[in-house]
Amino acid sequence: MSERSEIILADGVRLHAELSGPADAPVTVVLMHSWCLDRRIWQHQVAALGGMGRKAPRVIAYDTRGHGRSGATRLRSATLGQLGDDLAEVINQLAPSGPVILAGHSMGGMTIMEYAHRHPDDFAARVAGLLFVSTTAEGHTHTRYGLPPHLATVLRAGETIGAGLLARSGAWCPHRAVLPALRPAVRWLLFGDDCSGEALRLTLRSLGRAPLRSIGGFRASVGAQQRLDTLAALGDVPAAVLAGDRDRLTPPACARSIADALPGAELEVFPGAGHMLPLERPEEVSAALTGIVRRVVRQAKRERHEEALRMSGTAGVRQAA
Repeated sequence: MSERSEIILADGVRLHAELSGPADAPVTVVLMHSWCLDRRIWQHQVAALGGMGRKAPRVIAYDTRGHGRSGATRLRSATLGQLGDDLAEVINQLAPSGPVILAGHSMGGMTIMEYAHRHPDDFAARVAGLLFVSTTAEGHTHTRYGLPPHLATVLRAGETIGAGLLARSGAWCPHRAVLPALRPAVRWLLFGDDCSGEALRLTLRSLGRAPLRSIGGFRASVGAQQRLDTLAALGDVPAAVLAGDRDRLTPPACARSIADALPGAELEVFPGAGHMLPLERPEEVSAALTGIVRRVVRQAKRERHEEALRMSGTAGVRQAA
């Protein structure tokens, strides 16, 4: 059973979150979704984490500002830096203690990098594991939309202009009416060789809930981010980096650069898969995430055991004195 929660951020924006798993679990997993979608893309992974028995973590899946059931964002706040600050508030309010595992899909992964960049001390103190899914640390450096370079350049220029116009169109969703006509384009852009009808329907429903301001407003920040140096400074955090070899938005080159920068990261590229790995390859993404949880839980148990031994040793010395 999941429980709904709402938190109010420092600037007054309301964030919607869904929490599941034991409240006293030794580890918390925080799931961050992609641009223009919402927390529901993680539904298979939430179910898999809930099925881990005694090792099941606490799970927090939330809608980013301007997405899903969360409140609208102001245009000046539609930035990755703001999302990194929002993540810091989510952790402080909903998971105030214990080790945390962060999992991000696309813009969600970029949010993790901003959190690490803007809150390095908190990150070092709290984060015990990472999962990067279909994301990049280099903005649009590698994005070609599956097209020849010259055509990709033209498309990016048009997309950038269009995003600027959408960003100033307000927090409304008129595009919902034309989504059925956009179905083939969404299928081609976001998915690989195989795509279930339910996965595509969920994606379209999520897109339909994203306001024009969110669709256009985050584009500049997403395209400009450069965080490989931030990743290189994180140390040996258990991490996995996943990508599909048919991803037209964040191709495998994005994942390889993340894995190269992040010490100890494990890279996996799925043949025939596109950008929507949590829905396209749910079992594989869930396996990667539960594997990280198991590693972190084992480490947490070792640390608690070592701390108990230290405390018992200290008590013994005091008694002898």
